[in-house]
This record gives sequence, structure tokens and C-alpha cells, in this order.
Amino acid sequence: MKHKKFNRNNRSGFTLIEVLVASALLVIIGAGYLGLQYIMSKSQVVVFNSYLSVEESNSILTQMITELRNARQSDDGAYLIDTADDQEIIFYSDTERDGTVERVRYTLNGNQLFKGVTKPTGNPPTYDLAQEKVKILSSNVRNGSQPIFFYYNEYWPTDTTNNPLPVASRISDTRLVKVEIIINTKPNDPTTDFVLQSQAAIRMLRLN
Repeated sequence: MKHKKFNRNNRSGFTLIEVLVASALLVIIGAGYLGLQYIMSKSQVVVFNSYLSVEESNSILTQMITELRNARQSDDGAYLIDTADDQEIIFYSDTERDGTVERVRYTLNGNQLFKGVTKPTGNPPTYDLAQEKVKILSSNVRNGSQPIFFYYNEYWPTDTTNNPLPVASRISDTRLVKVEIIINTKPNDPTTDFVLQSQAAIRMLRLN
């Protein structure tokens, strides 16, 4: 009776080195996958935050334009536009639609867009600026030194020589205000700037 010889060199399975190499490869692949997931998640968060910032700013712009369209003489008889600067506008409007005309101030300070509202008090009514309620509307405005507000007279767009209006004639001649806001949640990446634009013809000062 013949016996088969058992050859140790032909046994199946993995050597310790092969197991270690395979384990190392799995660790590297797993780390790479987790790193990729982290990067993708971080990018998605940035995109989502940018979307929210743009949507929020679009809502702010809509509100601003509505208030500008409804600008009117103040309750103490002041002209409907108080200040018309490149990065600040002050006007009077019934923002709450309750028959009371508020003093409204939009101003840019650095990257922050502020809104201040002052309600009239007393009889006869007066506007106590110490009672102004101020809130930050956005901290992601990237206009820098570029204007937010542009002012146009009643002859725009035919009159391209005098428009946008120079500072000296803005209060008396403004009939239309254009607003341009640059939004970006990434301050050091101008390639992702998002520009929001709108305009308002002031109803109390109708264009011809």
C-alpha cells in the first residue's frame, strides 16, 4: 500500500507577510476613502452655506426694493430721501404698512450690511436717532469699495451723460435707485462671487 507524501510547500493560504501587506493596503484605501468623504462633505457644506447666504441676501434685496418703491415724505414733513451715498442710503417708508412712516437706513460697514429703523414718536412726531433699532442683515457682502447704490434721474436710460447721478444732485434728482450686492461666503475666493441686482423707481417721484 502506497502512502501519499504531504508536501508542505504546496499548502494553500497566505503567509504572514501577505496578510500584513493586504492589511496595509486596506488601511491606505480606507483612509483615502474617508479623506475623500471629508473633502466632499466639506465642499457640500460650503456650497450649502453659499446657497443659504444668496437666498438670504435675495430676500433682503427684495425687501429693500419694496421699501424704496414706497418711499414717501416723513411724518415730520422731511423729504423722502435723507442720504444718498454709494454705500449708505437713508429714506422714509412705511415699512410695516401701518400708516406710520419709519426712517430707514441701509449701510455697508466692511463686509456687514446693516439696517437701521427709527420710528416716529410724539405729537408732533419726531425721529429720535438714539432710538434707532439696528440689525446686521448679512456678513458676507464683498463689494469692498464698490458702490451698492446707484442713483438715476427721470431721463434715464436716455440720458447716459448725467447718470448715474453725481453726489451733488442725488437728493433732488433721484427717481430710480439701483442696488448691486456682491455675496460670497469665501472671503478669499473672488471666483465664487455672486452678484445680486435690482432697481426701484420711487412711486412718489414717478419717472416720465
